[in-house]
Amino acid sequence: MKKIFNNQPLVSIIMNCHNGQEFLSESIKSLLSQTYENWELIFWDNLSSDNSKKILEKFSDKRIKYFKSSKFTKLYEARNLAIQKCKGEYVGFLDTDDLWMPDKLEKQISFLKKNKKFRIVYSNHYILENKKNKKYIKHKMKLPSGSITQKLLDDYSLGILTVFLEKNIFEKFKFDKNYNIIGDFDFFINISQKFEIGSIQEPLAVYRIHESNFSFKKKNVYIQELAQWIKMNEKKLLDLGLSLKQQKIFLLKLKIKYFWFSILSRKER
Repeated sequence: MKKIFNNQPLVSIIMNCHNGQEFLSESIKSLLSQTYENWELIFWDNLSSDNSKKILEKFSDKRIKYFKSSKFTKLYEARNLAIQKCKGEYVGFLDTDDLWMPDKLEKQISFLKKNKKFRIVYSNHYILENKKNKKYIKHKMKLPSGSITQKLLDDYSLGILTVFLEKNIFEKFKFDKNYNIIGDFDFFINISQKFEIGSIQEPLAVYRIHESNFSFKKKNVYIQELAQWIKMNEKKLLDLGLSLKQQKIFLLKLKIKYFWFSILSRKER
């Protein structure tokens, strides 16, 4: 039987951590500041060797639940393992360097209650350039909603830190544990072919760009994984009406995006 707090469904928030001490305190405080109170934090420690656990223990809240992995795993296997510990009706993801706006959970719960055809909702988010202390809205254009697979392939606008979905979706769908970086892209492209996805135009989270970002340090792996993903999903892409030429253009756009990102980041150092 699901836990209820003031007739509110329980929400499980997954925080995967491997040596995430630098911004961890800020991330947890953004969760504790939520106007929606019936949540549990599944803190999955992927064999950290820093002070992450000590920082977590400073927050004396019974909703915070600590789990330590028996072995080090890739991120998306760690996400799957953490999901197994969730007791909530809904699941969200908050990484140790990101932040949530105080009303994120409340607004997403309300959205799904009002829009019964959706079992998944995401939102816009802010980008915080940590070194410059500069914050801006990530997506200027209206976010797509409904059957959005092709739109996500054209311009992937779904940040995992903003996603809120029914936990029972994970009974049939899992993150591909073989990926280091693009596991969320792979997962949400897959489920977008099965479910309509709702969007909230307001930014409800903050993605922090800093020199320790996993995807920043592993940009070459990112590109290699995307090339592998396109090769493995060629038939699916063709079924969606994406020609071989369009597939190559899709990959080229991503390579160009990461090339310029790496150039700009080097200038910032």
